[in-house]
Amino acid sequence: MSDAANILPGMTEDPKNAGLPYKLACLCDLRDKDGRVLLLHRIKAPNKGLCSPIGGKLEMHLGESPNQCAQREIMEEAGIHVDIDDIRLVGLIAETAFEGKTHWLLFYYRVMVPVEVVDGHMDEGELRWHHPDEISELPLPDTDREIIWPMVNKHEHTGSDGGPGFFCIHIDCRGEQLSWTVEQESTV
Repeated sequence: MSDAANILPGMTEDPKNAGLPYKLACLCDLRDKDGRVLLLHRIKAPNKGLCSPIGGKLEMHLGESPNQCAQREIMEEAGIHVDIDDIRLVGLIAETAFEGKTHWLLFYYRVMVPVEVVDGHMDEGELRWHHPDEISELPLPDTDREIIWPMVNKHEHTGSDGGPGFFCIHIDCRGEQLSWTVEQESTV
């Protein structure tokens, strides 16, 4: 069977992207008692100069789970301990050829309890609280602005308990314009 026959429907073979590394990471959506979202104003790549939720790569060599990664990243970047029971997976985001350098699988987590974190500088940038209505006006990666935040907002109350529901999306970053497919989502 040829390699082309192994390509999934909706995917096209692109030799320049075939050798890109595939990385696993988590993004952590933390909110305070007023519903504000904690974002990192990044001073390092990737997304230097842009705002994103805190998070980072899984320690795959240690066998770290995505939930453990989220818990660790929250401690490292926000300086607080969050119980794994208080972390809910609300999204899976696959990005093909992000910045033409890497394929990513991102686990998007929501911390289900309000947290207290002091704004301030850290190694990766500056942590700041933002009202959800302000996010679209911030400097964001195109994938976040056009796809991820709209999906987070769409599923804010689609969970069976009235909390955030679930979505699974594939974003293709190749080409002049982003394209994406919603592969699964919860509905009320």
